[in-house]
Amino acid sequence: MKVEILDTTLRDGEQTSGVSFSASEKLGIARLLLEELHVPRIEIASARVSEGEFDAVRKVCKWAERMGHLDKIEVLGFLDNGMSIAWVKKVGAKVINLLSKGSEKHCVCQLKQTPQEHIDVVTKAVEDATNAGLTVNLYLEDWSNGMKNSYNYVYNMVSALRHLPIERFMLPDTLGILNPYDTLAHIQRMVRRFPELHFDFHAHNDYDLATSNVYAAVLGGAKGVHCTVNGLGERAGNACMSSVVALIHDQLNRDTGVDETKINKVSRIVESFSGVLIPQNKPIVGESVFTQCAGIHADGDNKDNLYYNDLLPERFGREREYALGKTSGKANIKKNLEALGIELNDEQIQLVTKRIIELGDKKELVTQDDLPFIVADVIKQQMVSDKVRIINYALNLSQGLRPTATIKLAIHDKEFQETAVGDGQYDAFVKAVRGIYTEKLSREFPVLTNYSVSIPPGGQTDALVHTTITWNFKGHTLKTRGLDADQTEAAIQATVKMLNIIENL
Repeated sequence: MKVEILDTTLRDGEQTSGVSFSASEKLGIARLLLEELHVPRIEIASARVSEGEFDAVRKVCKWAERMGHLDKIEVLGFLDNGMSIAWVKKVGAKVINLLSKGSEKHCVCQLKQTPQEHIDVVTKAVEDATNAGLTVNLYLEDWSNGMKNSYNYVYNMVSALRHLPIERFMLPDTLGILNPYDTLAHIQRMVRRFPELHFDFHAHNDYDLATSNVYAAVLGGAKGVHCTVNGLGERAGNACMSSVVALIHDQLNRDTGVDETKINKVSRIVESFSGVLIPQNKPIVGESVFTQCAGIHADGDNKDNLYYNDLLPERFGREREYALGKTSGKANIKKNLEALGIELNDEQIQLVTKRIIELGDKKELVTQDDLPFIVADVIKQQMVSDKVRIINYALNLSQGLRPTATIKLAIHDKEFQETAVGDGQYDAFVKAVRGIYTEKLSREFPVLTNYSVSIPPGGQTDALVHTTITWNFKGHTLKTRGLDADQTEAAIQATVKMLNIIENL
């Protein structure tokens, strides 16, 4: 039996502080969710927010109708005398998620209505939406506090509405107050009392329990759960899709229909559009979660995968990595050497391991990209030749003029020179290199997909700059790094490393 996922990145996720998706970004994310991840339902907006939101939602709905996805698009609507219903109809959507009150306190204190008055308002809204040709789901806002403090209110309300054409009753932990034990108990009570109804659970992460509460909700009988990409959402966010999907598949042995192999790709795109960075240690999608640092773990992986669990990186379109630093052992070194296709004898590996540990003690960052050069230095022979070298370059930055770069490269000992103009000094440098590869050599040049710079905390103007650049070349993802007191020079170092790598692909 499947667990139905509703992704609300484009509605609840957009309530993250500082996050606002453009119309094209909304459409791009909707396409990724529906056509690559195969999420069965997405909630894309709240009705009547703004003219810009109206245009964005209409654009998504037109695309969805053309692609046969319109019934998967949902919009939050309010009990506002039919204005939300009219708005949803006008943008071309077919599903409205009406927001009602799931706790007596919200009903009485915020709306100034008696429970019966509220039931009457909801009943009319459901009937009006249905008559308008819309499918209706119903949120019971603050349901978790309702079950905690006024469960009779919740039961009476659902009993009064259960015979209406409501497809799903959606149960939010609006303020993130639940723990898994309470979630399990409350969901079980709802399911036992109303076994014919479809219940969704909507978790918030205020106590960092959203994913655990999703587990408990499904265990208790919820047929659907809500989540967002990267856990975006108000305050501490919502349940994170990557964690929810893995949890349901592995811990509950249930299916969601979501394509796990696309999760990392979609997470990175949403990270870029939202501007909210993914923590390095975030499960499934964090930069370092599939990186083994301790040598004993790498040794165990060599011996029947002793340190593997079911969360294999390949499931999510990723690869396992082995960090190089002061905790590295020979097993870590061997794993990285194997990835580079370099073979060393035991004595040479011991020498390389010793050198890497020394660098780690000095807090030097050692990467797989640096390993060939460390190997060459330690064993006194050129293990990896420099097939591409910079002979000279000149960068010019003048006020009122675009930066220019003139470079001279040696590629397989043949020299090439090129000049280019760019939006910055490094941009000009890359355009000059690209000119050599595409125009003079008629070769494909990698696409730069990400560029990040880090400086040690407390660093002064002369601090070392660590530049990391990610490239895509013929389907290969390459990540190269440079270290220098000058940011542009560090980026140039990373670029030259990339050029030498592609010579061996």
